Amino acid sequence: MYRPPQRIKYKPDAGKSPSAARAEASRLFSPIGYRNLRLLQRTWVPAMVPWRASEDGFVTDDVLDWYERMARGRPGALVVEATGIRDIASGPLLRMGHDRYIPGLKELADVVRQASNGHTQLFIQIIDFLSIRRRPERGKFLRRFLEITQAHRRLLDAEDCAEAEIRQKLLALADDELQGILTEREFESLTRGDRERVTDTHLPHIQALPAVLPDLFAAAAGRAQQAGMDGVELHYAHAYTMASFLSARNRRDDGYGGTRENRVRLPLEVYQRVRAVVGDDYTVGCRYLSDDCIEDGSDVEDAKFFGIEFARAGMDFLSLSRGGKFEDAAQPKTGWSVYPYTGLSGYECMPSYISDQQGPFGRNFAATAAIRKAIRQAGFATPVVVAGGIHGFEQAEAVLADGVADIVGAARQSLADPDWFLKLQLGRGDEVNVCEYTNSCEGLDQKHKQVTCKLWDRSGLDEAGVKLSKDGRRRLTAPYWKPKQTR
Repeated sequence: MYRPPQRIKYKPDAGKSPSAARAEASRLFSPIGYRNLRLLQRTWVPAMVPWRASEDGFVTDDVLDWYERMARGRPGALVVEATGIRDIASGPLLRMGHDRYIPGLKELADVVRQASNGHTQLFIQIIDFLSIRRRPERGKFLRRFLEITQAHRRLLDAEDCAEAEIRQKLLALADDELQGILTEREFESLTRGDRERVTDTHLPHIQALPAVLPDLFAAAAGRAQQAGMDGVELHYAHAYTMASFLSARNRRDDGYGGTRENRVRLPLEVYQRVRAVVGDDYTVGCRYLSDDCIEDGSDVEDAKFFGIEFARAGMDFLSLSRGGKFEDAAQPKTGWSVYPYTGLSGYECMPSYISDQQGPFGRNFAATAAIRKAIRQAGFATPVVVAGGIHGFEQAEAVLADGVADIVGAARQSLADPDWFLKLQLGRGDEVNVCEYTNSCEGLDQKHKQVTCKLWDRSGLDEAGVKLSKDGRRRLTAPYWKPKQTR
């Protein structure tokens, strides 16, 4: 994981907690309504991937337990993890690329509605991603996977040699020597694993993305609607397909890359197709980036433009994150896939308590405020969701009072304490378990292990009915809150 060189350690301070009366009068616990979005309070749990789906993408009992526990805290909105729109193998990640996934998703919606007593709106984040392969063994790549070309032969001065001899010559070279023989993409495939890009238009299925994706997203949104979800969040953020179309690094020459207008074209076409399928009375918004946080990537000015266009198109909300890209991710170990939260952009997405002078809390606030202001100046009232190190009432209230955002999102704090919004609302803020931002949860995610929080995953392991992780060492959901007795 990336750590800023300054290595300044920060301790989260939740600040003063409100009384129940103060909470009732607050902005945070006031309702918000815009177009189809109707929340009883301005609290939001963003999508988190807990690695609990079945290997073929179905909702499991562990998935139901995870969202039931989150829903008991009664946030205004709860977003289901990134769920694949294609009917392809993707490991223990939720999928909705076929109607056979609808019954499980319906059960999930019913569980959340019951656990929250109808207080929580349930949205599902729908995502497309391109192929990414694990970093191969060096010998295996050079002996089997690398396609030998005339360029290799020429650079090795071995144009008349048999292919087997060429491969032996390559195996004998050090990596710095190989770098002068292989193309940039070939060397990347060797040292980081092969990764498709939206600019690989020489590949027919990449060239066809603009023709294919609108219908795939729309079909998935239709299934979400059939399953009883209250809405969908289009995943236009981080390292995945739609964010890559938005990125300034997208230089496709087919009208879907280059200028801002061209880069936003497919995301708008996806939204329009989704809207045509689900109708005008169903909640549809997106999550996108305030800043790519990588060299030559999109910045806040791009995000302002995109936000205005999304608002103009009629989206019901805009949720802003930042960073989390493949381009600056750390080199993976052999046999591992590159993980987009290990570079500087990944740190900007999920900063830890070891930080720089800016600190880990609220790094997305300034950019989000600027984007929201641009949207308002363009004449649109689309609600904006901000997230990034929010863990206290005063901090959340200031976000709303200062016009940074209209809704407060908190992922890691909600993982640390699924009841924290409810505790604040009831005047029980002194009972909140505050996230320490060590990112132990992120470490589990990187290893594709069931995500838990170290603040609670080792407590009460011997209690009746407690489900444990596959390694038998951690509980899978936070203990139920038992309010302290008051005199």
